[in-house]
Amino acid sequence: MPQLVVISGASSGLGLALARHYLERGATVAAFARRGELLHALATKFPDQVFCYALDVRDVPAVQNAANDFIARAGVPDVVIANAGVSVGTLTEYAEDLVAFQQVMDINVLGMVKTFQPFVAAMRAAQQGTLVGIASVAGFRGLPGASAYSASKAAAI
Repeated sequence: MPQLVVISGASSGLGLALARHYLERGATVAAFARRGELLHALATKFPDQVFCYALDVRDVPAVQNAANDFIARAGVPDVVIANAGVSVGTLTEYAEDLVAFQQVMDINVLGMVKTFQPFVAAMRAAQQGTLVGIASVAGFRGLPGASAYSASKAAAI
């Protein structure tokens, strides 16, 4: 079982479930989330095991600072899980959906890269570590009305 785990999108859904899973097994977790206030329950229940970072995975300096802080305080992670993701209804035919397409791709695809990047050198130097990107079956078979989400998950795959 990994002892040091980083999870983006840890404030709800799969990210929160993964954080709880690892914390309940004694791991130390860096929980990244835009909605930092939702991480309060984790911090309260596991005060000595969780490091909470309120950040947006599109914000490179914020992710880099959080990564540096976690490595300095806890060590090189065994696993980094890029889970942050969003889905909004989009259709390619509507020009007004272009902004939503950009946002979904920035978070679901580039956010994954931005989550991994600050940990790679430290993991390589330690000769250990695993990078995990969360995708979806929607990446194999698109969902109606979710063109951006489906495309982003296909890119993740």
